[in-house]
Amino acid sequence: MWTILLLTASNIFMTFAWYWHLKNHRESPLWIVILASWGIAFFEYCLQVPGNRLGAASGYSTAELKTIQEVITLIVFMVFSVTFLGESIKWNHMLGFGLVGLGAVFVFKPW
Repeated sequence: MWTILLLTASNIFMTFAWYWHLKNHRESPLWIVILASWGIAFFEYCLQVPGNRLGAASGYSTAELKTIQEVITLIVFMVFSVTFLGESIKWNHMLGFGLVGLGAVFVFKPW
């Protein structure tokens, strides 16, 4: 459970690091936006590295950890884009994200 929580929190930081500037800072100098994004991403790493270590210690493979991270990424991104950026999620986005989720089923299904 700690793995999921840490990876979710880290992804929230990373999503902000990558996309926050698209809302109100499109005219800001790129170098300032890059430095600010690096500062935000530092906290992402402070959460993701322990999350991955705990996950590995709990028996998750690296493929499973990456899959967990990607599913979390899509969920966090959908919430962020709707609530922070004011964008809508369209049917084709949901279909594509759903296909990634289907891929996760194959990674975690014991064969």
